[in-house]
Amino acid sequence: MAKLVFGMNQSLDGYVDHMRFAPSPRLFRHFIDEARGQAGSIYGRRIYEIMRYWDDDHPEWDADRQAFAAAWRKQPKWVVSRSLQSVGPHAALVGNDLEGAIRRLKAERDGEIEVAGPDLARSLTELGLIDEYRIYLHPVVLGQGTPYFAGPRPPLRLVANERVDEDVLRLVYVPA
Repeated sequence: MAKLVFGMNQSLDGYVDHMRFAPSPRLFRHFIDEARGQAGSIYGRRIYEIMRYWDDDHPEWDADRQAFAAAWRKQPKWVVSRSLQSVGPHAALVGNDLEGAIRRLKAERDGEIEVAGPDLARSLTELGLIDEYRIYLHPVVLGQGTPYFAGPRPPLRLVANERVDEDVLRLVYVPA
């Protein structure tokens, strides 16, 4: 059975915004390893459209960006959207029955499946489907933006913490 994992970079004040702070080279390599090991990713429309950047090669990419793109392209993706009519390679649209589709996905797959996007994570949290939350805590204060938890924070229990970069901690929580 697959395990659903919601993980994102987060500021000290609880916001996620990949445009306002980015991972260091060391942390980016960590994310390459994570992507290589994932059994797939579930995306909301907005995050999926941002991530489609990795579908096309860019001549300015260094070896790490090429490695991330290769890992991202290889893995299956499921996109939750009411407005998209089609999706890119190795991707499928999730129909109207979000709960049923994700429960089937968890039952049919093994390994970790990434959940990408706070709004999607909120919906899956409300359905009791997220197995683990990974917060990559950065020493940045944004003051506004999209919160990591788009809804009420669920009751959680800390199960691990790790320094993954000079200034970044990975906090791992499971539902309490």
